[in-house]
Amino acid sequence: MEIKKSEKANLESKKFTWILLGFVLVLAGHFVAFEWTQYEKESEGVLIDAGDIVLEEEIIPITMPEKKTVPPPPQAVTQAEVLNIVEDDAEIEETTIVSAEDQAEFVEIQDDVPIVVEEPEKEEEIFQVVENQPEFPGGMGELMKYLQKNIKYPPVCQDQGIQGRVVVQFVVNSDGSIVDPVVIKSVNPHLDKEALRVVSTMPKWKPGEQRGKKVRVRFTLPVSFRLQS
Repeated sequence: MEIKKSEKANLESKKFTWILLGFVLVLAGHFVAFEWTQYEKESEGVLIDAGDIVLEEEIIPITMPEKKTVPPPPQAVTQAEVLNIVEDDAEIEETTIVSAEDQAEFVEIQDDVPIVVEEPEKEEEIFQVVENQPEFPGGMGELMKYLQKNIKYPPVCQDQGIQGRVVVQFVVNSDGSIVDPVVIKSVNPHLDKEALRVVSTMPKWKPGEQRGKKVRVRFTLPVSFRLQS
């Protein structure tokens, strides 16, 4: 036997309608919710336009410094000049005015006399080596003859058998004279003294020359003392 349902009790026939109604209610609820949120935001938020803000500027008055008035200086009191009227018959005392020029003493000014300061003569340079060495008159041969002829052997040294070579150094001036003899190598005081005596008594030498000019030259001369056996 087939069971038949009535149309009013059949729920499947209105299923689609209920689904559409549910969608409508859901959409209506969402719409109301969105509208209510927007209204609250608009009511709570306050929008301020920058153009509506008016800034009140404080106006500071310009003050000028007070001008102090300086009182004018007091006027100088001028005394009235008193004129003494003198009669023509009155005697007037004469006063003599003496100027400083009449009492001045004239001083003779002499021209400044230049003071001449003599500069000390510069000592000529002493050369050690020159282009043309100084020379004994006649050469070295004549110098040896001069020494042999003029040397006097000290008796004390002869008795003691003392002999040797004394080296003497001296300066030949630009005029050929011999100055400043000294012993740079000694043998015996007696022999040294005799060597200095012989050198000091030598005649003038031919002076040395440097670049065509006569100059002072330091010369070294050995003087030999030998005993004859």
